[in-house]
Amino acid sequence: MKNNESNESFRDSIATIDKEGDRAWIYAQKPKGKLYNKRTILTIIYLLIFFSLPFIKVDGDPLFLANISERKFILFGAIFWPQDLFLFVIGMLTFMVFIVLFTVVFGRVFCGWACPQTVFMEMVFRKIEYWIEGDANHQKALNKKKWDADKIIKKTSKISIFFLISFIIANTFLAYMISIDQVFDLYKQGLEKNVGTFISLLIFTTIFFFVFLWFREQVCIVVCPYGRLQGVLLDRNSILVVYDYIRGETRGKFKKNEVRTKGDCIDCFQCVKVCPTGIDIRNGTQLECINCTACIDACDHMMAGVGLPKGLIRLDSENGIASKQKLKLTTRTIAYCAVLLVLLGILITLLQSRTDVETTVMRTPGLLYQEAENNGISNLYNIKLVNKTHIKMPITLKLELGIGQIKMVGNEIINVEKESVAGGAFFIIFNRDQIKSRKTKFKIVVYSNGEKIETVQTTFLGPVFQAAAH
Repeated sequence: MKNNESNESFRDSIATIDKEGDRAWIYAQKPKGKLYNKRTILTIIYLLIFFSLPFIKVDGDPLFLANISERKFILFGAIFWPQDLFLFVIGMLTFMVFIVLFTVVFGRVFCGWACPQTVFMEMVFRKIEYWIEGDANHQKALNKKKWDADKIIKKTSKISIFFLISFIIANTFLAYMISIDQVFDLYKQGLEKNVGTFISLLIFTTIFFFVFLWFREQVCIVVCPYGRLQGVLLDRNSILVVYDYIRGETRGKFKKNEVRTKGDCIDCFQCVKVCPTGIDIRNGTQLECINCTACIDACDHMMAGVGLPKGLIRLDSENGIASKQKLKLTTRTIAYCAVLLVLLGILITLLQSRTDVETTVMRTPGLLYQEAENNGISNLYNIKLVNKTHIKMPITLKLELGIGQIKMVGNEIINVEKESVAGGAFFIIFNRDQIKSRKTKFKIVVYSNGEKIETVQTTFLGPVFQAAAH
């Protein structure tokens, strides 16, 4: 890239580490502009959804739930159990391919606009910090200042609010795992009855508090692998936050009423000052860049101020900068789309074919066939029914095509309570003339309230020598 040759030291270090190898604190200047306003609106919608979803219920159950301990998952009101693990695997594969495809085309826009870490850090905690301590220069001055009443009040206020919000976030995540009703029950029951849960809640609160108070951008740079994966996923046609070095170089300070012979970059460093990870976007694509677009707003504001065209830093591809090419579909993008469509098709098919009740029928182990009246042969079977719905399901069984007879052990109807498991036993009786081999395959149809919900295939064990004699 045709960057300023005098500024190449960025390749040897990152902005958050100083020459001694210690943490260099980033004081990000408060952004403002059109894109920042859009991010604020998106954040409001994001937070409303995040904090309100645990309160939305379908037939008494949460709209979303990920109860790992009970192995119960609810997605848009549909309940998924361990038996649906294959759907989860297909769904995760589809999601990963989508992430790859999305990154190839749109770069790391998810990181800057939708990642929970960025949304909470930049659009919640950082805003509170600006409100209490002021902009970047005021924050620097406050940290260097000796401890007095003003500093104690501001630091205590910030820490208290940060911890409170972290506590609310931890409780919200807990609600996604055990439901909001159970969270309220925990507080009603008190600490003495739920010591382990409250300790876990305090640990997660402390982790969130530590991340947003101190660790901050290090999550994106050190912990999250996505920034490093972008080096593999991105190509020259990917949409990124990029600096138009052709138009911007050679950089030079702006002078009023000058006839400008240098590039449009006036070397004001506003793009660096607003960056939450402390990078200089003019040095090209870097793993620390989360595509938050704060530098675009800062640069556009300065360009407008000096009467130069906006867009020196913008959303574009490397080919778009170098050769003014428009975004085009590459072979790799088409291939990812094809794989994604196949996976989506498989996932949709599996979801549509998923039954409300999962039935398992097994012939009782250790038992042979039994002689029955009227020249019949019987086998004893066990049945297990998993009700995945929010309502009670009365189950009846029939043999497909009416061949043979079912005789239930106990009640004719098996009532399966909502979100629970029930079982039973029954005899299958065939006439000797219907038995043609040692094992005969047949199908059992499962009905609930007269509606067919599933067909299960199993085998019937019979006396083959007697069948042959006929």
